Amino acid sequence: MIGSGVFMLPAVLAPYGGLSLAGWLISGGGTLAVALMLGLLARRVVSAGGPYAYCRAAFGDLTSFLIAWGYWLSLGSSIAAIAVGISGYLSAFLPAIDAQPLWGAACTLGLIWLFTGVNILGVREAGIVGLVITVLKLLPLLLVAGAGLFLGDVAGALTPLNPERVALPLLLAQIAMLTMWAYVGVEAATVPSEDVVTPERTIPRALVTGTLTATAVYMVATLGVMALVPAERLANSASPFADAAGLIFGQAGGLLIAFGAVVSIGGTLNAILLLAGQVPRAAALDGLFPQWFAPLNRRGAPARALVASSLIATALILMNYTRGLVGAYEAIILISTLMTLVPYAASALAELKLQRAAPLRAWARPVAALALAFSAFIILGSG
Repeated sequence: MIGSGVFMLPAVLAPYGGLSLAGWLISGGGTLAVALMLGLLARRVVSAGGPYAYCRAAFGDLTSFLIAWGYWLSLGSSIAAIAVGISGYLSAFLPAIDAQPLWGAACTLGLIWLFTGVNILGVREAGIVGLVITVLKLLPLLLVAGAGLFLGDVAGALTPLNPERVALPLLLAQIAMLTMWAYVGVEAATVPSEDVVTPERTIPRALVTGTLTATAVYMVATLGVMALVPAERLANSASPFADAAGLIFGQAGGLLIAFGAVVSIGGTLNAILLLAGQVPRAAALDGLFPQWFAPLNRRGAPARALVASSLIATALILMNYTRGLVGAYEAIILISTLMTLVPYAASALAELKLQRAAPLRAWARPVAALALAFSAFIILGSG
C-alpha cells in the first residue's frame, strides 16, 4: 500500500487543508472494514486470485469474469499512476521532466518498461528487488513527517478549506476518493493465498495490521508536509516531500528525500507489475481469460500478461500526458481507484451470500455491509 500515494497526495490534497485528515480517517476506517471482510473470505476460499476467486465461489463464472477484467484494468492504470509518481520525484534531479510534458511522458514510459523487464526475468528476481526497496521505504516519510510536526505550522495545516463551496458530505466523498488511492493494494495480500503459510490466519492478520499501520503513517506524513509547505505552492508541486525536505535540510536534503521517494515508489511499481502478470494468468487457467495469457516463459514469468498490462499503462500515459505530471496523476488515480472499488463491493456481496450457507463470526454480516456501503460511498466521490 505505501508507495506513490503518500508521496504524491499532499499536493493533490493541499486545496482541502485540514479536511484532508478527515479523508484519511474515512478511507482508513472503510479500508479496515474491507480488510476484515477480505480476511473472512480468505478463511473461506483458499485459492489464488483474491477478489476474483471469491466472486467465482459465490456467483460463478460470469461475475468473476467481469471482476477479473475490471481488476486487471485497475492494475494497468495503477502502473501508469505509480510511474507518474516516480517521474515527479525524478524531476527534482531533472526539472525538464516536470516542465515539459513530453519529457515527463518519455520518462514515465521508460520506467514502466524497465520494471516490466525486471518481472519478465522471473518472480524470484522481482522479489529480490522488492525486498531491498521495502527496507528503505519508510525512512524519507518519517524524516519529513517528524521535521514538519516539530518545525512547521501545524495549526495552519489543520485549517479546513473548501475552495469550491461543495456540500460537506460530497466534499468528504471526493477527498476520501483521492485518499483511497493510497489504500489500493490492500487486497493484494489475498491474491497469492496458495503460497502463504496458514493463509486462513496469516492473511487476515496481515490485512488488519497493514491497514492500521498505513493509516498512521499516512496521516502523520501528510500533516508534516502540509505544515512545512504553503498550500499554494504545495498544490502545484510534482514532488511535495522533496520540497518539504528542501525547506528544512536545504537542497541536499530535498534531493535525498526525492531519491528515497523514487526508490520507494519504484518498489510499488515492481509489486503491482507482479500482480498484473498473475491475475490474468489465473483467470486464463480457469478458462475466463484468453489462453494467450496462460503460458509462462522459460524463467517462470507470465511475460505475455506483463507486456499486455504495460501496454494498457502506456496508453493511459499517452492519453493524459498533456495535463502535466500532477494533472495526469490525479486523473489516472481516479480511474484506478474506481476500478478497484468495484471488486471490493463485489467481494462484500460475495461474503454476504456465503454467510448464509456458513456463518463464521457474529460480526461478519455488519462488517461486510459496512464494506459494501463504504465502497459505494467512495464510488460516489469519483464523479
